Amino acid sequence: MQLYDKDLLSMQEVRELIELAKQAQKELLCCNQQEVDMITKSIADAGVRNARRLAEMACEETGFGNVDDKIIKNVFASRGVYERIKDMRTIGEVSRDDENAIRTIASPVGVIAGLIPSTNPTSTALYKAIISIKAGNAIVFSPHPNAQGCILEAVKVIRRAIAEAGGNENLVSSITIPTMQATDALMKHQDTAMILATGGTAMVRAAYSSGTPAIGVGPGNGPAYIERTADIKKAVSRIIASKTFDNGTICASEQSVICDNHMRDAVQTEMERQGAYFLSSAEREKLGRFILRGDGTMNPMIVGKTVQTIANLAGLNVPDKVRVLVALEDGIGRGHPYSNEKLAPILAFYTAEDYKQVCKRCCEILYYEGAGHTFAIHTEDESIVDYFSIRIPASRIVVNTPGALGGIGASTGLMPALTLGCGALGGSATSDNVGPMNLLNLRKVACGLKEIEEIRAQMPDCTRGICQDTDIDMDMDVNVDMIVEKIIERLKTM
Repeated sequence: MQLYDKDLLSMQEVRELIELAKQAQKELLCCNQQEVDMITKSIADAGVRNARRLAEMACEETGFGNVDDKIIKNVFASRGVYERIKDMRTIGEVSRDDENAIRTIASPVGVIAGLIPSTNPTSTALYKAIISIKAGNAIVFSPHPNAQGCILEAVKVIRRAIAEAGGNENLVSSITIPTMQATDALMKHQDTAMILATGGTAMVRAAYSSGTPAIGVGPGNGPAYIERTADIKKAVSRIIASKTFDNGTICASEQSVICDNHMRDAVQTEMERQGAYFLSSAEREKLGRFILRGDGTMNPMIVGKTVQTIANLAGLNVPDKVRVLVALEDGIGRGHPYSNEKLAPILAFYTAEDYKQVCKRCCEILYYEGAGHTFAIHTEDESIVDYFSIRIPASRIVVNTPGALGGIGASTGLMPALTLGCGALGGSATSDNVGPMNLLNLRKVACGLKEIEEIRAQMPDCTRGICQDTDIDMDMDVNVDMIVEKIIERLKTM
């Protein structure tokens, strides 16, 4: 009976939060661009000030990642996002085309439901709050139960920052009694205008099936290709730095390394020199049975954990200085656990005959899992980048940079984001790194340029059965008639 009461309380809380958010968003509609920007800047500043405290809380509560990298995530989600979007015009008229007499007016969607994962809890809350308010919206969070405490603390920080900037703190709120029923009620509420879903596959699918417009993201499973012209030392350094960043919890981090057959020894030697441990056949089998559950999904016990923790859980004995576990892999799909997404410092290692075969293998990996997400390539040959860019089923192809930081826009010029769209390939509504412009509608105000008489006057002459512009040389009539006759004759013989 107690659980049933909890469900009812949580659903009632959702209704109250949405009503408060709806009112706050109406007040925000009266604000100009400068006032909205003051609120987003206040949140960003507060996120930076509290970056360490929130990082420590997230690590302690979830057991994922490490404090230093979560500090970077919090600063990135605050200052990094704000600096990129601060000059965006998102309120009122955002553009004008005088030549075509068209004005574009930004129209906020309203109240957004924000689903927050346990892997990047506080940083995702900061990021989604900033981009939602920048676009003129309010947002109500549904926190992952395993990260509820740190997410609620992040929301307190955000609400205080909003109030300090003169805004209504109900622009951002969170469910405090997290239940599946509450999340479902939030997503399906008639006043929820959009869902911004970051989380597991099941949660994202639930968002898309809710009947409410949604932006969700699929799993990442990006390969990293070290091409023959690459600086192997730099490429390996980037890949390992990316895969170990916050213990691999960013979905854009590399999940496999692949190179040409003749480079295998050189790449493996360099990886081992930089802290990679290549598993023996017996170790590979043992860990492989542990990293996936019986239903083929990732074992949550490995997520965001250190190499030593994973090794101990799986019953392996590896050297203390190992940074990444690497398994030689020759297949994809069921029976090949290392071909799946692994949000931990674990990599698959593939080789292929040449770049064409590498491209084919990378496509197979992504179509199995991770379609539309991220692919990393290390090369000095621009033609190779071109070859892969038109063939790889990924929305982000990052070149000569760590996949995790490149994909989210920290080390590249991509939109700084912690929600990475996968496009239609990955079952997502967008292939963008999601920002404020994804969270508003654009109204077009178009003035008349022609009268109906002008439109009629510009029509081709259709009196002879075949429409033809009147300014064409009349000698062309004979040619047209001959062509028509030939077509008719040909049809008769068919």
